[in-house]
Amino acid sequence: MTARLTLVSHHLCPYVQRAAIALAEKGVPFERVYVDLSNKPDWFKAISPLGKVPLLRVRHGNAQDVIFESAVILEFLEETEANPLHPADPLARARHRAWIEFGSAILNAIGRFYSAADEAAFLDESRGLSGMFARLEAELSARPSGPWFAGDRFSLVDAVYGPVFRYFDAFDRIVYFGILDGKPLVQAWRKALSERRSVTEAVSPDYPRRLHAFLLAKQSYLSGIIRRQATATPQARSA
Repeated sequence: MTARLTLVSHHLCPYVQRAAIALAEKGVPFERVYVDLSNKPDWFKAISPLGKVPLLRVRHGNAQDVIFESAVILEFLEETEANPLHPADPLARARHRAWIEFGSAILNAIGRFYSAADEAAFLDESRGLSGMFARLEAELSARPSGPWFAGDRFSLVDAVYGPVFRYFDAFDRIVYFGILDGKPLVQAWRKALSERRSVTEAVSPDYPRRLHAFLLAKQSYLSGIIRRQATATPQARSA
């Protein structure tokens, strides 16, 4: 394929990250353009039917097509680029797609977690997330041993869960909530993904700062914890 690819992105979007990881794993050169989703430019609104990222602009000759929705972008890359990340077996491929959907459900749960308005809702979402990762732990225990979801072979499932675990890096810097406790296979997978070049380079160096500012601005129960920490820290240093 000779098309020129541009990934239209937002600095914090985990769905953008999964596309960037897949492109990197396939060794596909691409450009990256960032948009401010709180002030969407007209050109973006014209080509994004849902007003969301990621978008993949595909230029071929004098024409351009735009693909939206991360799952569709991942499948397009599988169909058009070398170095497949899906398994060849149809049943295994279907199971991988199902666990990709589960990863999207976890992202939704993470959003509810950091947006919870009060302690009761926050703890409820924490328990819900812990249960989802327990299901994932059980799935990993039934799979071949190895650093990745499918054992020794990096797959699109790994590309999807790299951004999931990145949230826990931010959460752990605030307070250790213990959501992944008692899940050694999940923890090992998280560590392996955190060391994968395609995963680390899927975000800009200032991503932690941007995410921290985003969480602080949510006016949620979690943002209250962050503010209390910021107030308490100077006192602790002067003690």
